[in-house]
Amino acid sequence: MSESNRESMNSRRQFLKAGTAVAAALVAPAAALADATKAMPAMPENPRTQKAMPTRNLGKTGYKVGIFSLGGQAALEKPNNFDTAVPIIERALDLGVNYIDTSSIYGGPSRWSEQYVGKVMAKRRNEAFLATKTKERTRDGSMQMIHKSLELLQTDHIDLWQLHDVGTQYDVDQIFAKGGAMEALVEMQQQGVVRYLGLTGHYRPDALMETMRRHDFDCILMAMNAADPHHYSFNEQLLPMAVEKQMGIIGMKIPGRGRILSSWNPPSIEAQKKSWEGMTIQTSSPGTLSMREAMYYTLSRPVSTVIIGCDSIAQLEENVQLARDFTPLTDKHAGELVAKAEPCAKPSLFFRFYDRP
Repeated sequence: MSESNRESMNSRRQFLKAGTAVAAALVAPAAALADATKAMPAMPENPRTQKAMPTRNLGKTGYKVGIFSLGGQAALEKPNNFDTAVPIIERALDLGVNYIDTSSIYGGPSRWSEQYVGKVMAKRRNEAFLATKTKERTRDGSMQMIHKSLELLQTDHIDLWQLHDVGTQYDVDQIFAKGGAMEALVEMQQQGVVRYLGLTGHYRPDALMETMRRHDFDCILMAMNAADPHHYSFNEQLLPMAVEKQMGIIGMKIPGRGRILSSWNPPSIEAQKKSWEGMTIQTSSPGTLSMREAMYYTLSRPVSTVIIGCDSIAQLEENVQLARDFTPLTDKHAGELVAKAEPCAKPSLFFRFYDRP
């Protein structure tokens, strides 16, 4: 990091020590917090994006996001994987990707994903819209998460800070309770640490919709692949609600950890049972869609972008090429892909079949 960047970061951190009240802001819309972002650096801009792929508005933020964005899992969550993960991130920026997703829980307690992203952000922070998340449900826990995220990501600000994996009413009640995580999100936005606020979810639409009723969020990251209509669909009510609220909508779980793809080679049933993905749903059959079909289905929905984790530069380059060549599907073709995905729907939606409080 250059001396000038270090001085700028130090001066901003001094500013961040000045706390502000959050109670009134908890019920205020994002527009009412506009003054809080005056101290934020300019919006990131990757000069290669416009020529690399189509772009869309990230909802009411107005940010022009490429339709393919880099997810923080796959190679980016494996331990001690710097030699593979960091070049993937570098190459993504070189190819015009301008949105990078990560989380405080990706890569376990060591938070490998944030470490890898931070290695690149130390040199190229102004090229990527940077999103991370807190799984903590309390203010204090979330404050600890964001400060560690800033350290690992080697930055003094986050473009989008999200409530991670809001799945049940219990989550919602904790988040909005006195001393809950929502206080941390609003406080960090007011202090200029965080530009925009969001939420993410995989499990059930009801909890996400209730969370959106309680605060005017800027973005939502939602699991949405071609199998979605078959179990607890996000397409039916959650997606239209997000569109109506003019939120930036980020699609995830596009290949369902590979399970929706005909190219997927299923591990043994016993091996699947030991993994997060196969703990509740195991299968001996591959999926039924190509990566093109999986990606184009979600991109043909009213989303701003899709995030996909990559295990190699070859996968990354394939996904960027698919984004570059994208043309929207007709409703008829999209419906055909939903039907085609039905045989592998449960494995492709494994994240909707866990017992939760």
